[in-house]
Amino acid sequence: MNTSQPTPTHKELTLVGEPPHKQGAPPQYVHVDKKKAPKWRLWLLLALALVALLLLLSRCGRRETEVAPQTAPAAPAAPAAEAAAALPVEQVTLPGGQTVGLAPQTLNYELQRFLASDAPAPRTFTFDKLNFDTNAAVIRSVDQPTIQALAQILNAYPNARVQLIGFADARGSEAQNAQLASQRAAAVSQALVAAGVDPSRVSTASGGESKPVESNATSEGRFENRRTDLIVTSK
Repeated sequence: MNTSQPTPTHKELTLVGEPPHKQGAPPQYVHVDKKKAPKWRLWLLLALALVALLLLLSRCGRRETEVAPQTAPAAPAAPAAEAAAALPVEQVTLPGGQTVGLAPQTLNYELQRFLASDAPAPRTFTFDKLNFDTNAAVIRSVDQPTIQALAQILNAYPNARVQLIGFADARGSEAQNAQLASQRAAAVSQALVAAGVDPSRVSTASGGESKPVESNATSEGRFENRRTDLIVTSK
């Protein structure tokens, strides 16, 4: 008696160990396929990660900005007259023992050095701080210290004689500007005499609108042209 089992066929091998499935009967087990996650979920996660990274970088940048020291803005350049006034004032001893405070690069400073030197006259000086308002021949209060220091210098050098020439800007007629310039020179002369300068040592003249030192096209230029020059005629 042959007890060996027949070799199962391929079809039979696939069913070994599996309970027979009757037609119409429910399956003995259920095979669930693992579906891949939708692609939109992957893009959503990437977008959220990118937003989180941007927020982190933004916070770090704000911290650095708060910690960084603030740099003060550069101060605007000062006009030439203000820059000269900002220079250290020197106490100059005049003949006779009096002292006067003079700032370098000003008319009074240069005038005193000239009168104390052996340099010959004549010599012309332009006031750095002695200008006039429009259509006016009144010395401004801000320029009174310049007049007082000038009178002190002239009184210390009694042999010096000066001429004051007034000027105007180019607005108005030539005749009006000539008259206004003459009045400005006279105003400075009267102020010096009031401060003790001998009137015989001071003469005046009008320069009208001639010889502008700045352009008459701007208000700043016209202000500079409303001025008085001083000429040392002898010393």
